[in-house]
Amino acid sequence: MKTILITGIGGMTPRSIARFIKKRYPNYKIIGIDANPKALGFYMQGLIDKGYVAPRMDNPAYWEFVINLIKRESIDYAFVQPEVEVIGWEVYRKEHGTYPCPTFIPPLELATTLMDKSIMADILNGSVYIPKTIKVTQDNPHFEEVEKEIGFPCWIRATKGSGGLGSLRLDSIDNYKSWLFINKEIPEFTVCEFLTGRHLATQMLYIDGEYLKGAALECAEYVMANLVPSKVTGNTSFGRFLNEDRILSFCNSCIEYICNKLNLKAHGVLSFDLKEDREGNMKVTECNIRHMAYTGIMSEIGFDLVGDSMRYIEAGNAYGIERAPYYHYEKPYIFLRDVDIEPIILDRESELLVSYE
Repeated sequence: MKTILITGIGGMTPRSIARFIKKRYPNYKIIGIDANPKALGFYMQGLIDKGYVAPRMDNPAYWEFVINLIKRESIDYAFVQPEVEVIGWEVYRKEHGTYPCPTFIPPLELATTLMDKSIMADILNGSVYIPKTIKVTQDNPHFEEVEKEIGFPCWIRATKGSGGLGSLRLDSIDNYKSWLFINKEIPEFTVCEFLTGRHLATQMLYIDGEYLKGAALECAEYVMANLVPSKVTGNTSFGRFLNEDRILSFCNSCIEYICNKLNLKAHGVLSFDLKEDREGNMKVTECNIRHMAYTGIMSEIGFDLVGDSMRYIEAGNAYGIERAPYYHYEKPYIFLRDVDIEPIILDRESELLVSYE
């Protein structure tokens, strides 16, 4: 039996990880922490064994709390999920030579590059991997450059954060100025060409520079999309699992390009979001430095990065992990998700009810 710490237990991804571990490894003990005392994961029956309200990552008391908790609960290893904590744990490792307990996250320079969309855009500028992109701020909105270099319609979003933070399709300079005013609490955005094709996503596993596994999906519809102006909330309500090798090849090529620029090895679970343009060319919109919310669903149908992460941490090497850089699902699975229920997996899209006509 192992005791596993999961940080940010209020989030959808940590809850997805905890739910899968409880189902697959019922004897394992799960400790959940979150800075929010109202975090949903604390109150979901059977999800975790113990929960603790933690200081925020930017609180000086955070590390004393975490280190004491690891000792008190005899924690074997951690799933560190909120990106600000991923960065914090990597900074701790750089300063102390080791993590507070074993975990599996990307190296600091790669993590900081990918977490900030504007830094990633600078690294990928001029390559085939991203759409035309300009970084703008409230103080320097680059109105003329946006109009001449990007053009309208275009897409705006916050440089940091998830869930489609600050996202909107802009159709004119007046739209742009109004959106900056409405979101004046967001200091920095990226503006890029508007991509009309599919929203694709991947989860990919790297260990010490080796690309071991990857799988792809399409995010077709979003939870409560009608409540946000962009119609994109970052949480997929309907998705299709895809056996399209070109998606994974493109994403792996992008990671190799970034790592060559940074002179480091890819390591950790890296999760891409992409959009296709009108010709079907893929462009990276972001790359997350952790598991994504659908990781538990993917694990249930065979692409088990949760279990692979556990196997790597427990063994200290990748020997027990199956190599599947172009993973193919056994069936044309789809998934349905909502806010207050567990996801539903169907074998194929034809199992959806037919509309009455």
